[in-house]
Amino acid sequence: MTRKYFGTDGIRGTVGQSPITPDFVLRLAHAVGRVLKQTQTHPTVLIGKDTRISGYMLESALESGFNSAGVDVVLLGPVPTPAVAYLTRAQRASLGVVISASHNAYEDNGIKFFSAKGSKLPDEWEQSVEAFLEQAPVWSASAQLGKARRLDDAAGRYIEFCKSTFANDLTLKGLKVVVDAANGAAYQIAPKVFHELGADVVAIGCAPDGLNINLGVGATHPEALVAAVKSHQADYGIALDGDADRLQLVDKAGRLFNGDELLYLMAADRIARGEVVPGVVGTLMTNLAVELALKQKGLEFIRTQVGDRYVLQALQEKGWLLGGEGSGHLLALDKHSTGDGLISALQVLQACVASGKSMAQLLSDVQLFPQVLVNVRLKPGQDWKSSAALAQALKSVEENLGDSGRVLIRASGTEPLVRVMVEARDARLAQASAEKLAATLENEEAVRAQ
Repeated sequence: MTRKYFGTDGIRGTVGQSPITPDFVLRLAHAVGRVLKQTQTHPTVLIGKDTRISGYMLESALESGFNSAGVDVVLLGPVPTPAVAYLTRAQRASLGVVISASHNAYEDNGIKFFSAKGSKLPDEWEQSVEAFLEQAPVWSASAQLGKARRLDDAAGRYIEFCKSTFANDLTLKGLKVVVDAANGAAYQIAPKVFHELGADVVAIGCAPDGLNINLGVGATHPEALVAAVKSHQADYGIALDGDADRLQLVDKAGRLFNGDELLYLMAADRIARGEVVPGVVGTLMTNLAVELALKQKGLEFIRTQVGDRYVLQALQEKGWLLGGEGSGHLLALDKHSTGDGLISALQVLQACVASGKSMAQLLSDVQLFPQVLVNVRLKPGQDWKSSAALAQALKSVEENLGDSGRVLIRASGTEPLVRVMVEARDARLAQASAEKLAATLENEEAVRAQ
């Protein structure tokens, strides 16, 4: 069964356009409430949000929808997405709800859900919700309506949880850290976490006005963090995205480290401390250099589709703990049930403090391969997967690359594009190979040869 509303990470879109309208969100919450009532007499859900101005409107709609189905609501206010996952578990709630469009601009917003265990919900659950959306609402009788309240000190509880994942015998004293919260959900929380662990904190991107989330700051605009680290002569820079589940890190030299590098660092640190790390999960886009470096340490490495939900699914199937994406979504399942930018940053800083080494030193075994990405717009009706010319060009490129590179060709999920990615030790070889494959796709002869 295909899903009409749910994408790879909840429901997302432009505010005021379907489905991100107050009437739909009310119906959505009512449908979710009816799904919950199938197995629970009086469910309770937690609702958190980021700092978008539309969060007020959508929060009210969710509250009304849940209450109308006989579900109690606990409002958390602006907190990171992973905070909702944690508090849902800690409060023994039935469900966690997040109002956020993550790294998107303020004009967008979205709704996503966490299970009682603080993890993403399966496709079957989303399909059940969509089935109820197609039905007429069944309003609860007045005596059975849900109630709403606020959770006192939701932010403080999550701050303590984050700090608990950092080694008790270590401190960040003596370190100056720039923290960029993208004017998003962690704007109050992130600076306090690092300050309370001893760091001298310089906060940027921590003054939300409802319209400036992710605007020129945060994990998707790390140039602001790099500049701040240099100007303040800081030891580290930490950038989160709007809902704080994504991370980018900068060292004192202003070098930016992406999620692939940080994933390797976290795995290598655990091995150095004598922990057993059976394997690591990445995605189709994870840099080949990281895969090779992990395998040199004797670790199994597997790739999933792009998306942290697929990484999480693979980790659960394997019984492993570490996985992530180059975008900075990192998972350490012995620390949290979902990707968490703050906790991932603490894991990296802990490795640096404990070893007395910089991130660059801890990553001396990893030299990222150049990646070249070319987008090719498809012609109407073009069946690129059946192109004999493309298959021949791909075979030639892969033979030329050998073990020193790889090719990934995939369709865009949102546009009529094919994305051609080539990765190789030699940047010029990667560029030439990507251009060859793209030209084959664009060539009319390739279309006629299908």
